[in-house]
Amino acid sequence: MIAVCGASDARADERRVATEVGTLLVGRGAVIVCGGVGGVMAAVAGAVRRAGGTCVGLLPGADAADANADVTIALPTGLGEMRNALIARCCDGMIAVGGGYGTLSEIGFALRIGKPVVTLGSWDVHRPGDTGTDPAPHPAGTAADAVDWIMQRVLAR
Repeated sequence: MIAVCGASDARADERRVATEVGTLLVGRGAVIVCGGVGGVMAAVAGAVRRAGGTCVGLLPGADAADANADVTIALPTGLGEMRNALIARCCDGMIAVGGGYGTLSEIGFALRIGKPVVTLGSWDVHRPGDTGTDPAPHPAGTAADAVDWIMQRVLAR
């Protein structure tokens, strides 16, 4: 399962990238997990639905009705932004598209537990004093590059 993370108030270009990522992931046979609400999450869920795939939404609230209409499986957590740790834990790899501090937390959680992370216009995270041995997100230039990179790592595990 591949997490696709990004801002709920994403810009149009970020939504376009998330749409392309979702379509490409379904084409590679991936199941997608996201936060299940708006912005990048809605864009990827819509692309996944149109491509005939499955998108699991781990919702911040306690009501499944809060999910965007394109989520295949809505799981209300009632945990607010703490659900970001669940997204990182349940995925095999993560693609971050743009995003704010919520996306940053998802990246941090994923790196902390050893999940591969690729970014598209998102946070460039390195621990102070890192000598190049710490896990860090891989920046990608295109949606296709991001999907190729994450799928190679996930399938190699």
